[in-house]
Amino acid sequence: MHYCYYQSPVGQLLLTGNDRLETLSFPLGKTRKEPEPDWIEGRALFSKVLTQLDAYFDGSLRKFNLVPDLDFRIQGTPFQKRVWLQLLEIAYGETISYGELAKRIGNSNASRAVGMANGKNHIPIIIPCHRVIGKDGSLTGFGGGIHVKKQLLSLEQKNG
Repeated sequence: MHYCYYQSPVGQLLLTGNDRLETLSFPLGKTRKEPEPDWIEGRALFSKVLTQLDAYFDGSLRKFNLVPDLDFRIQGTPFQKRVWLQLLEIAYGETISYGELAKRIGNSNASRAVGMANGKNHIPIIIPCHRVIGKDGSLTGFGGGIHVKKQLLSLEQKNG
């Protein structure tokens, strides 16, 4: 496994992957990871994603250039993948509710399942799960912590 750290405005992010990006984790919260002793540190594998993260955080990138620029692997169930692909359609600086996301994938009764799939997103920020909020507008559930979700949304609203 390869890894590198990226210093961002929301803290030090950890990027990991074997032959491509597989995870992006936050310094705090339930998605926090630490490199294993046998992991290889280096930035080369992640150079394109690091460039795009720089542009995202400086406000010049509104949507990550996934194909062909970012080489990443998403692993999950077909349902999770449908949710994650729909997350990519939420515009920069906008938010939708879990219920709205469920409607967009064609199952208006699946807001709880959508929330669970959202929480399993291994590549947050790039697959923008932070743009999904509670139906009452509250900032609910986020692997990096609610404070990070708030920072990401503020960044996008300021630069949008």
